[in-house]
Amino acid sequence: MSTLSFSPSITTTTHAQFSHPLSSMSILRRLPLARRLRFSSSRSNNRVASVVTAAAVRQDAALWTPAPLSLIESAAESLFHVSIDVSGSPDLAASYTRPGQYLQLRVPDVEKPSFLAIASPPSLAASRGAFEFLVKSIAGSTAEVLCGLKRGETVELSAVMGNGFDMGQVDPPEEYPTVLIFATGSGISPIRSLIETGFGADRRSDVRLYYGARNLKRMAYQEKFKEWESSGVKVVPVLSQPDDGWTGETGYVQAAFARAKQVSKPEATGVVLCGQRQMAEEITAMLVADGVSDDKMLKNF
Repeated sequence: MSTLSFSPSITTTTHAQFSHPLSSMSILRRLPLARRLRFSSSRSNNRVASVVTAAAVRQDAALWTPAPLSLIESAAESLFHVSIDVSGSPDLAASYTRPGQYLQLRVPDVEKPSFLAIASPPSLAASRGAFEFLVKSIAGSTAEVLCGLKRGETVELSAVMGNGFDMGQVDPPEEYPTVLIFATGSGISPIRSLIETGFGADRRSDVRLYYGARNLKRMAYQEKFKEWESSGVKVVPVLSQPDDGWTGETGYVQAAFARAKQVSKPEATGVVLCGQRQMAEEITAMLVADGVSDDKMLKNF
């Protein structure tokens, strides 16, 4: 199974993402300053501790790239469009090569980083030097602080991480005419990148995106649906708590797909899953039972 996970717990410390086996220096880095200084009872040891701390700060600075915010606006209820200008960091922009990759983002005065999938296609980074994100504002989180910042304020970005979606596993389009895509909530973020990067949807006979949200107020990128459909992707919105008058699919994504299914050639089917874990696991079980190869399921949750 090809599992491409971009969502390690945000409680994981920033430095652990880049650390090597623990050395005395890295142990000191993880201790609060007051505890570090208790190791040094003499003036000489205090000087050593100061050198170690300074080296740690320099090492940490090398892992983060400052970049200004160029746009923050509402995308849907509790969701925000965030665009960051990385034109001054061409190496960082060029390192984003495949939809599904992600990075860590830090905001001023908040130690804990936020893990964010890049929503824009790599071509946008190459042509305009921009990374775009779809950010869910959660009370008390780094994401909430980010969504409260203003244009021009500076954040810090880590290196781009992850292998992204390897659509080569379901190529050429003629051999895999069916690609089923499933996303819930802010999990649509890397799916947007995938669709707008292009994977030959117009050369496949059946490309469906099942996109779940509570209601239309919480569904981002509705303004892009026509564009996505013109590229060959049929968009199937699924609302779990729709407002009166909704005539489309209701309930959870996995239930909506179970009602439709229509997988005519399991051996010629590729799958992309992103979002809520239970949804992804239930969809996987359904499709494997129908004969779709687990190796043709690209997962990002």
